Amino acid sequence: MIRSGEFKPISSWGISDDRPFIIAGPCGAESEIQLLETAKQLANNNRIHLFRAGVWKPRTRPGVFEGVGEVALEWLKTVKQETGLPVSIEVAHPKHVEKALKADIDVLWIGARTSVNPFQVQELADTLKGVDVPVMVKNPVNPDIELWIGTMERFMNAGVKRIAAIHRGFSSYENSSYRNKPNWEIPIELKRRFPEVSLICDPSHICGSVEPLNYISQFAMDLNYDGLMIESHFDPNSALSDAKQQVTPQALNALLDNLILRDLKVDDVIILSKLEDLRDQIDEVDDQIIKTLANRMNIARNIGDYKRLNNVTILQPERWDEILDTRTHNGIQNKLTKEFILRLYSLIHEESIHQQTKMMQKEINELKGSE
Repeated sequence: MIRSGEFKPISSWGISDDRPFIIAGPCGAESEIQLLETAKQLANNNRIHLFRAGVWKPRTRPGVFEGVGEVALEWLKTVKQETGLPVSIEVAHPKHVEKALKADIDVLWIGARTSVNPFQVQELADTLKGVDVPVMVKNPVNPDIELWIGTMERFMNAGVKRIAAIHRGFSSYENSSYRNKPNWEIPIELKRRFPEVSLICDPSHICGSVEPLNYISQFAMDLNYDGLMIESHFDPNSALSDAKQQVTPQALNALLDNLILRDLKVDDVIILSKLEDLRDQIDEVDDQIIKTLANRMNIARNIGDYKRLNNVTILQPERWDEILDTRTHNGIQNKLTKEFILRLYSLIHEESIHQQTKMMQKEINELKGSE
């Protein structure tokens, strides 16, 4: 189990203590020319700290570009020699780790399809016992914070202390404007539990296209992320994988130019005073919300008891549809998002059913008690 203070932040890795820590490079290593040209253009931007490239690429279906494999490790050596940029690759098998270490790869990352598999992760962790190399762990494809933490724990138990978490979004069957839904509450909870862990956002995989990159990158910075991992290719149109989500080094430079870095701590007395006044207002509203919800659940219990007495089912689909329609409309009129209202009322409805169920079971429990 990870204990507070065990993570060594990126600023102590010996690469850079700048914020944001920027990782950039192509989705996949395709050729030596492609890697070197991209790396040289990125190196011209002094804000790039780590070069990334997929050597072995786990793909959803066979028959697509899955990386060139071990030969790319030699190309990455050339990148280091000619640009001075440290390099990073994804590893998914103990043999990948062994070859990467032999090639003097500076940082390893664990992909989303790997972090979902504890057996596979444990094999990788065992391979790294006694090896002092930084490891970045992408969130698993499914939204499971415990699985994400568990992956980091396995490497921590193997003696790896230089660990960072990469938030690349989560797969979903729901329609979404994102390739992978960000589910921001999950990385926020991770940071709450482990404030010292370095948190990197991968907006390329969240977005799936270049258009929202600026917005997602800025949003991550506003949430106090430590850095960004952005896919960059000197000629994205010719990329053999994920062409739509890769930006040119010049476009990446423009993105970083426009990035606003905000202060985590506020020392100005006037600003602090205003924030405290607003927070006091939030506290008062939250108190009202709790009391209102408690009152709503009291009414739900009364409804449950009335349904029990009149032999009526708990779930009334037409009433639930009516609630969703009216509350969503009302919420949008009050500048709340449809997604938020649906999530909120799903939780409220779930608790209402729970409260009504307790009342329905009251008669059963009374009968059991009289036996």
